[in-house]
Amino acid sequence: MLSILRPEIYHGRHKRPPFFEGWYLKLIDGSGRHRFALIPGVFLHPDPAIQHAFIQVLDGTSGHSQYYRYPLSAFEGSVDAFDIRIGTNRFSDRGLTIDIRGEGHSLRGVVTFSDTKPWPVSIASPGIMGWYAWVPFMECYHAVLSLDHAIEGSLTVDGSEIGFSGGRGYIEKDWGRSFPHAHVWIQSNHFAPSGASLTASVAIIPWIRTSFPGFIVGFLLNGHLHRFATYTGARITRLEILDDHILWVVHDKRHELTIRATRSQGGLLHAPTVTEMTSRLLESLTSTVHVTLKTREGKVLFAGEGGHAGLEIGGAIQELIALWKSEDAVKRISPNR
Repeated sequence: MLSILRPEIYHGRHKRPPFFEGWYLKLIDGSGRHRFALIPGVFLHPDPAIQHAFIQVLDGTSGHSQYYRYPLSAFEGSVDAFDIRIGTNRFSDRGLTIDIRGEGHSLRGVVTFSDTKPWPVSIASPGIMGWYAWVPFMECYHAVLSLDHAIEGSLTVDGSEIGFSGGRGYIEKDWGRSFPHAHVWIQSNHFAPSGASLTASVAIIPWIRTSFPGFIVGFLLNGHLHRFATYTGARITRLEILDDHILWVVHDKRHELTIRATRSQGGLLHAPTVTEMTSRLLESLTSTVHVTLKTREGKVLFAGEGGHAGLEIGGAIQELIALWKSEDAVKRISPNR
């Protein structure tokens, strides 16, 4: 119970494989010219030769990505806080210290975080997954550790120093047996006014002997988090995933949120299956996303564009679309309506 109410901590202690856990830290410098995602994590497997710790590095400007593999013995994860170490590298909600060298690339430096804004946690709704977090057989669990925060410090990348002071950051994580069979993820915390933040994902969720297109959308505006999700009774009214953009409309009894994201070039990331960490996810940090929030009566509460957007599309997307379009899927999204 305590671990469910602490989504930020390491959940892999005493877990039987297959199991993975990964933390995603996004860094955008003050100028917006430098964008990085750092993804430390661990992959547990029955075969000791396959299980390992890792750090993924995505340069969102160039689209170049690197996967650094470490022995499992190099990993230390706290069960009291978000505080993990992989060799000499350390990641927490207070910042990161990194020193990676190999394969013709190097990355080292210290970046600190302040004024983090985690997704609220309560017994009834322990984080972004709502009451689904209490379900013991979910394929993948998700948490948002900071929707938006200030960053300071610098990184030296292949010998060139990049200052991140005045920049913004975002932190989330996933853990479980494997990533969803298909999913879409959109995130930006570079809106005007500053402090607004969007995180949105939709995926095929296995459920006993069937599956449904589960979704979670959070939009932080003026200190208030607007939540649209399967577990809140919200509905997807439109979902288009095309070659150049994504159009996604959700609503609940009071509000409607429209998300339009442009697709751009990105880098290939490793993602977990039950058997391996495989290179299968294309992620961009150079997309843009336009968000409109209005009441069901049509009053516009916010309309603006977010830059440096993270956009990730993976798996059987057409199957996800078909599942959403089916009448049975619509009933499962909001069974009480």
